[in-house]
Amino acid sequence: MGTRSVERRLAKTGARLKSLRAELAVIDEQLRYLRDDADDQAIRAMVSETPGAGAEARDAQHHVDAMHKHRTHVAAEITELEQRQDELLDQLSARR
Repeated sequence: MGTRSVERRLAKTGARLKSLRAELAVIDEQLRYLRDDADDQAIRAMVSETPGAGAEARDAQHHVDAMHKHRTHVAAEITELEQRQDELLDQLSARR
């Protein structure tokens, strides 16, 4: 693989990392909101003791769980790309 090819792949990886890090920041903000909402719904369900409130609390918790799963996926992708970026940097420095 030529130096230019490594540089292109490095640039592409860097751009993707930047995008994923921005996405992760948004996910974290949404997750905080969803957790607060799920906590509120759980309290309402305990106080009202109605089936509807319990269902709303479960739904809110499902949203938290789904967002947490998405966050885990994005964080794992960032880790993989950081490792790939390190490999590309090693390749680039070995050629110079």
